[in-house]
Amino acid sequence: MIQHAPFIVIEGLEGAGKTTALSYIKAWLEAQKIEYIQTREPGGTPMAEQLRDLVKAIRENETVTPEAELLIMYASRIQLIENVIKPAQQKGIWVVGDRHDLSSRAYQGGGRGIADELIEPIRQAVLKGFEPDLTFYLDIPPEIGLSRARARGELDRIELEQMDFFSKTRAKYLEIANADDKIKIIDAQQTPTEVGQQIQNLLSEHFQHL
Repeated sequence: MIQHAPFIVIEGLEGAGKTTALSYIKAWLEAQKIEYIQTREPGGTPMAEQLRDLVKAIRENETVTPEAELLIMYASRIQLIENVIKPAQQKGIWVVGDRHDLSSRAYQGGGRGIADELIEPIRQAVLKGFEPDLTFYLDIPPEIGLSRARARGELDRIELEQMDFFSKTRAKYLEIANADDKIKIIDAQQTPTEVGQQIQNLLSEHFQHL
């Protein structure tokens, strides 16, 4: 039995369909008459949004090191957790997150190649065991996802990475998701309706005590 208001997260590569998937989660919550808020990472607080701008901006004269990128992500994340997510949960308000810690493990760990031996101590020190109750990972081949992302318009610094970066990121996502029962892998090559129906069915199954 969950003792706090749940935290549900959507994860995936660029172009995986996170925005559409989030709409299905919110529709399910509204059908159950559950109060919720939506967050995004990096971002979600005034300071975290400034950190988002720092990490996403394209710089011509300075290279952002993988380690700096990782630390910015965790600084932004803990601001959001302590100032938005936990206070909402304590009030009985569910939280729906557009990305969370799994993104750092996949993008900075897999894509950037930062060793788990560096990431894990940072995770433990910052998060202290805090984690989502349920995560949906929308899996899609990077070439398909990136073609969708390009069709949306201008890409940010991370979205402009080479295909190999996204292939490594996807591999890390799958490695972690396959080892964690709280992470559900969704085939994002299905139609949006099929993705949404699968997500809603899994929500009903996971939170059947409602």
